Amino acid sequence: MKNKDSRTEINVNGTGISIMPNQVNGNDYICITDIAKQKSVDSDANDVIKNWLRNRDTIEFLGLWEKLNNPNFNPVEFDGFRKESGTNAFVLSPQRWIESTGAIGLISKAGRYGGTFAHKDIAFEFASWVSPEFKLYLIKEYQRLKDDENSRLSLDWNVNRTLAKINYRIHTDAIKDNLIPESLSKSQQGMTYASEAEVLNVALFGKTSKDWKIENSKPKGNIRDTATLEQLLVMANLESLNAELIRQGIPQNQRLLQLHKIARIQLQSLTNNTSVKKLKQ
Repeated sequence: MKNKDSRTEINVNGTGISIMPNQVNGNDYICITDIAKQKSVDSDANDVIKNWLRNRDTIEFLGLWEKLNNPNFNPVEFDGFRKESGTNAFVLSPQRWIESTGAIGLISKAGRYGGTFAHKDIAFEFASWVSPEFKLYLIKEYQRLKDDENSRLSLDWNVNRTLAKINYRIHTDAIKDNLIPESLSKSQQGMTYASEAEVLNVALFGKTSKDWKIENSKPKGNIRDTATLEQLLVMANLESLNAELIRQGIPQNQRLLQLHKIARIQLQSLTNNTSVKKLKQ
């Protein structure tokens, strides 16, 4: 279920757990404040997290995670926390950990919809500390969420790939009716169709299919099979536009310039389009 601020909420054994996409690194961050409610009442959730942060094992784990994933992590501050951890007087909040070490594994948000969010690696570790059983249910529901997202994205991609293929028939009909004299041989006709297909490829991708093959020897398929959702939408539009420009008798070199300009404008618009973003969610 999507919330207004683009967070996703999964239900884990009757407990709603928020998941927030990190706009900087693109990773999922799970609300450990929600997870902490499994161990205590709502008002004590922050204390549960602070108690977890007091443990030496927790500090060691967080420090190692940051060293592996964060080039800007402050090892000097980390060593100070590690030496103090486990003592009776040691207290550590998520905010202090983040501000002192430059950590990126935790995110602390204030306000009504705030809380402490952790990278999924860390969130699963915290869940294990709270309840090993709850951790297993959390992993199961999180994986179910990711499987659903991947399935929807695959479906949307295939629908738009099919749309581009349908529009390509409009494109080829325009070529047949306007660019191919009856006197041309089948091989010459094929060259004409291929030439116009490359016009679209260059306009959108900035390269021909042959150039793409040279640069990408391992992937199967062709240049359009690896296109993004936005690119597929633009390709469908370019096919219709090029068909109309062909019927108007505009030379290929002029059409290429127009199509390239249109492709850039449309891609920029679609990149910031909320409707397209919803297709990916």
